Amino acid sequence: MDIQELFQQAVVNSKTLSEKPDNETLLKLYALYKQGTEGDTQESGPSNPFDFVAKFKHEAWAKLAGTTKEEAMQLYINLVTQLKG
Repeated sequence: MDIQELFQQAVVNSKTLSEKPDNETLLKLYALYKQGTEGDTQESGPSNPFDFVAKFKHEAWAKLAGTTKEEAMQLYINLVTQLKG
């Protein structure tokens, strides 16, 4: 399997975890997914400054700037594999 196929399988597996990860891990999954599928964020942040969930999500994604899509996919795969235990 190539990295894209492994990544897609990890996305499916992430939806069937036995228990919900903590918020920090969920943010990491979100950021790695976005970086792996879209690359660096082109936005400066959410339009509503009081949408704290969107703000935290954007900040987590922005921290991965410069990470290649392939690196982000591999990190996502590794994290989901770790969570599946």
